[in-house]
Formats: sequence, C-alpha cells, structure tokens
Amino acid sequence: MLLTERDTPEGTLVSVCDADVLGETFESGEVTLDVTEEFYGGEAAEEAGEESVVASLKGATTANLVGEECVGVAVDAGIIDPDRVLDVGGTVHAQLVWL
Repeated sequence: MLLTERDTPEGTLVSVCDADVLGETFESGEVTLDVTEEFYGGEAAEEAGEESVVASLKGATTANLVGEECVGVAVDAGIIDPDRVLDVGGTVHAQLVWL
C-alpha cells in the first residue's frame, strides 16, 4: 500500500492506495476516479503495512482510500463502515472525515 500524509490548514490529509491501482482510472456511470501519481504516489508516498496505515488513518482529519487491500484494512480496523464503501468501476473507494 502507498501512504501519503499532508499537513493542510484544515488538518492532516491522508491518502492510501493499493500499489496496483496507482495510475489507473476507474469509471462507474457519471463517477470517474483517477488514482494519480500526484495525489497518491510521488516522493512523499511510502510503502506501508497494515499497522502504519491504521495509525495514519487514526491521526488523520480526512482521508481518501482506493483499492481492495487498503480499504479492507480500514474496514477490519473499524475505521471505515463497510456500508459506506463505494464500488467504482472495478475497485473500491472510501473517504474518511473525523468531526
């Protein structure tokens, strides 16, 4: 999994994707999901295991996740409600906002 943390004026933004979906575009009806190198990869991204992903998500203000593995990790950890996971053209996507 590729993990990126960014400090923003609104708090910490975390992006996580499975390595095999980086650079892919998924479509479902009017919804298009671009898993761009700029947002999910790049120099700031690091390979991360389950523990690192869970710890990062727990410290995030907002997060975006794409791919079966990383979304599954977040669901298994009780961070993402499985009923709120979106199926977008052959992959899964979840967003997280802590209020």
